[in-house]
Amino acid sequence: MPDLQGCLPSLPKPRPASIHPAMSVVRTNAAAGMLGVSPNTLRSWERRFGFPRPRRTPGGHRQFDLAEIEALREAFEQTHNISSAVSIARERGEGPASPVRLRSAFSRFDEPRCDRVLEESLAVRSVERTVEEVLLPTVSSLGGSEAETGPEYGFAWRYATGWLAAIQRAAPPAHRDPGILIFDASEAGDLDALYVQALELCLRRAGLRTLALAVALSPERLARALRALDPAAVVLGGRRASMDALARVVFAARHRGESVRVLDYRGALPEASGSTVTRIGPGAMQARDALLAALDERPAASTGASATG
Repeated sequence: MPDLQGCLPSLPKPRPASIHPAMSVVRTNAAAGMLGVSPNTLRSWERRFGFPRPRRTPGGHRQFDLAEIEALREAFEQTHNISSAVSIARERGEGPASPVRLRSAFSRFDEPRCDRVLEESLAVRSVERTVEEVLLPTVSSLGGSEAETGPEYGFAWRYATGWLAAIQRAAPPAHRDPGILIFDASEAGDLDALYVQALELCLRRAGLRTLALAVALSPERLARALRALDPAAVVLGGRRASMDALARVVFAARHRGESVRVLDYRGALPEASGSTVTRIGPGAMQARDALLAALDERPAASTGASATG
């Protein structure tokens, strides 16, 4: 008889269970409800077509992959023929990356799945569109601040700020002369903080020299930053700064010269303040385009033509 005890250490050890399943799953009744059929009809489709494919829990309950059910539902609504729908659903798989899929990953605290969804989006969208059409809307849908929402928003916010920082590190070097100085009046956990990051990313990818700083700087440090970058535009972002702090930034920027544009991104200055500062946004791509258009007006301004701002 072989020594079984001696063989045991060589057996593969099971991997620790994750805090979440690898995929979002639904039970038979819920899956049937999503498809608008009875549980018996769903089981007959499974036997006939081998799709959707259920798994069993340790307790013996049947569970279906939510992505398969969603793909089948969409195809069935289009074809009204189960055989054709199964064929289409198998070919499509989970479908393109979307805020719905990313929200599901955030809600399950599934970081690898978040990575996959965004990687799939980057295969069909630009970085800027992935940020604006997938990442930011998803985080926004979970809430506007961690203090007012649950842990899902906190996880999503931290994931998003890390992802944006990683993408920004891969941005190409600046190849345009104008410098942009962003003063960020947001705090950790604010949705505005992600939008400021997104704008900085868009500007860097557009080739502009871009620097983002906290708005709460002493007058000396503020003046030093303005001298160092010599910005063509100063952007105010976030909504946590006092009017005194914002006024100090605006005054210091305009003191550099009339050609320096001061822009308000996503309502950094309250509307009731009566400010004449030009507003840009609300999206990062919109703000980037508006800023580039404002910079294009600078040569005209230097030759005597009027410019707004």
